[in-house]
Amino acid sequence: MTHKVLLVDDDAPVREALGQTLELADLHPHLAGSFIVAKDMISRSFDGVIVTDIRMPGRDGFHLLDYTRGVDPELPVILLTGEGDIPMAVKGMSAGAFDFLEKPCAPKQFLEVVDRALTARRSVLASRKHQIAAESGDAASRMLFGVSTLSDQLRARVRAVAKAGTEVLITGEPGTGTPKVAEVIHLLSERSKHGFVKRPSVALTPEGLAEALTAAVEGSLFLDEVANLPEVTQFALLEHLEGGQGARILAASYQSLKDAVGEGRFMADLRLKLAAMSVRIPALRERTDDIPVLFRHYLAIACEQAALPVPDISPDQMARLMAHRWDGNARALMNAAMRFAMGMPEIDEDETLNLSERMARVERSLIIEALKAHQGHATETAKALQLPRKTFYDKLSRHNIRPEDYR
Repeated sequence: MTHKVLLVDDDAPVREALGQTLELADLHPHLAGSFIVAKDMISRSFDGVIVTDIRMPGRDGFHLLDYTRGVDPELPVILLTGEGDIPMAVKGMSAGAFDFLEKPCAPKQFLEVVDRALTARRSVLASRKHQIAAESGDAASRMLFGVSTLSDQLRARVRAVAKAGTEVLITGEPGTGTPKVAEVIHLLSERSKHGFVKRPSVALTPEGLAEALTAAVEGSLFLDEVANLPEVTQFALLEHLEGGQGARILAASYQSLKDAVGEGRFMADLRLKLAAMSVRIPALRERTDDIPVLFRHYLAIACEQAALPVPDISPDQMARLMAHRWDGNARALMNAAMRFAMGMPEIDEDETLNLSERMARVERSLIIEALKAHQGHATETAKALQLPRKTFYDKLSRHNIRPEDYR
C-alpha cells in the first residue's frame, strides 16, 4: 500500500514537525531540505505523494512542481504556503498542483489532504499496473513470477519452446513448479484453445496413456515425473511420438533421464524424442532476488483464502527468508508464507551454509531493501546505511548489485 510522503521544506523545525505528524499517522515521510535533495526520489514509479514549501532558496516549490509534472503529471504535489502567499498557491493549482495548505496548518487538515492525495496516487498506480498486464502480460508474465535474470531467461525460454510445437522435457528440483511451466507452454502455444491434460507417469498403463491422449487430442498432455513411466508404457509413448500426430507431449522429470537410460530404466530413443526441446527451472537458491516477490505473492494468496489481513514483513524477517536454502523450492516457500499468514513466521535454519555465507546473504538482502526504499539512489542509500561511499560501492560490486535496477 502507498504510504510514502516526500516532504520538502528548507525550514528544519517545520520539516521535522510535519515529518513527526506523518509518522504518528503511520505514514512514511522522506524529508528533504531542497529541490536538489528531493529530485532523486521523484520518478514515475514513486509510490507516494509530494508535499513542498513554495518559498525556498534556489529552486523553489514551483520549480519542483514543474519538474515533477515533467516526470509524471499524475504524481500529486501539495504546496505549502506562508502568510500572504495564497495568490501564489492558486497559481500553483492552475499549474497542476493537487492542493495547497497555509502554514501553520492543523495536523488534522494536513493529514486529510495528504490522505486524499495518497488515495489518488494508489488509484493511478493500480490502473497502470492493470494496463501493463493487459497490454503486455502473456501467460509467462502472469504465471511465472520473479525479477531475477534467471527468471527473465526462464520466461524467454518458455516462450521459445511454446512456439516450436515439438515435445518438451522440463527439468528441475522438486518444488520448482514443473506442472505450472508445462501449463504456460501450453497456453502460449497454438494448441491453447484445446485441452491441457495432466497425468502422473508412475503406474500409468498403455490403456491409461491411450485414454489421456484421446482426452488431450489436439491439445497437450503433461506427464509428470516421466522417469517413473513403466517400461511397457514407454513403448506405447514412443509409438505415439513416432506417429507424429495427436496430442503434444510435455514431460517433466526431477531425475536425470540420461542416468535412467544408463541404468536400463528408460528407453534411449524415448529420451531423445522427449528432449527435442528442453526447459530447466532454476532452484530458488540460485535466484534469491526472487524470494521477496514470490513470498509476498504467496502471502497475499494465503491471506485472501483465509480472509486475513496481510501482515507486514520486517527487513530482518525478509533477510532470514533470503538467507534460507529452500531445498523444497517454491513449494516450501509457499508453505512458509501460509504459516506466516497464520502468525507462525518461524523457519527452520539452514544448516548447510556456514556463518560467512549466511551473513553475506543477509547483507545483500539489507542493501537491496535499502535501495528499494531510496528508489535506487546510491548516495542516499549509503547515508541511510551509515556506510562510507567507497565501502558501499565495494559491497555493491561484491554482491553484484546494480542500484539502477531498483529505480
